[in-house]
Amino acid sequence: MTRTHNGPGPVAVLGLGTMGTGVASRLLAQGMQVRVWNRTPERTEPLARAGAVAAGRPSEAAEGTSAVICTVADGDALGTVLRGPDGVLARGTYRGALICASTVAPEEIVRLAGDVPSVMDVGMLGNRDHARDGELRLFVGGEERVFTAGRPLLELLGKEVVHLGALGSGMRMKLLLNLLMGIEVQAMAEAAELAAATGLDKQLVLRTIAGSGFASPVMSFKSRRLATGRFDEPDFRLRLMAKDLMLATEQAAAAGLRLPLTAAAAQTHTRAAEQGFGDEDCAAVTRAVAPEPGTHT
Repeated sequence: MTRTHNGPGPVAVLGLGTMGTGVASRLLAQGMQVRVWNRTPERTEPLARAGAVAAGRPSEAAEGTSAVICTVADGDALGTVLRGPDGVLARGTYRGALICASTVAPEEIVRLAGDVPSVMDVGMLGNRDHARDGELRLFVGGEERVFTAGRPLLELLGKEVVHLGALGSGMRMKLLLNLLMGIEVQAMAEAAELAAATGLDKQLVLRTIAGSGFASPVMSFKSRRLATGRFDEPDFRLRLMAKDLMLATEQAAAAGLRLPLTAAAAQTHTRAAEQGFGDEDCAAVTRAVAPEPGTHT
């Protein structure tokens, strides 16, 4: 049901991948005025038909808005939409709330934000359906006053909104959560490939894992992809998981920590991306551990 929203002015959503499209759709359904931008303009078309205003440049999308939500893929893309020639900050600071929901290095958020007076970094936990339905879990970094002012908007998007502390805290939490997901899914993929290689029924093994006390909800969810071998229409692209695992290893190194499981998972995901599976679902990491055809004994 669409509701009429009487809160702040229009909101811009920059980056219309899986999560950005879900976030924009959710805001439209709540009666918000939404402006959208995407590097490939055709992705704005369904949202424009639903009532959003499509912009040709990030700076144009941000004009006259009370908040900008950035949901682009990585640090380079975030730098472009904020500080590139057509970026939100190209002609000076942004006076609304700048919400960085792209998963990047925490230090990158601080550097790119510069002197923006109201900025938050938000780690989003959930999938496309959660984003569309306002069921995300949001972990937020930024000043207390900025969080308090921005909370009503965040609560339209998430069933749980948690303020963690200073700017960069949201990204630190998101990297920890993605670290766990990457390791869990890879571990299940390895177990399934070992099952197949040693004569067990792979589908039966995956069903057993998914129904056991060892499985997390994400493992139960991803077990279906591993069982069918279908990794198209990704919930979370493998190349993005590889990027996040690498960011986690860099955070660990900077803190003087060794994280052997994380480092191994980062290498495996990177190898799978280099093999051409980067735009498939992250469960396609199984491609990097599966034997070559004809090598099963």
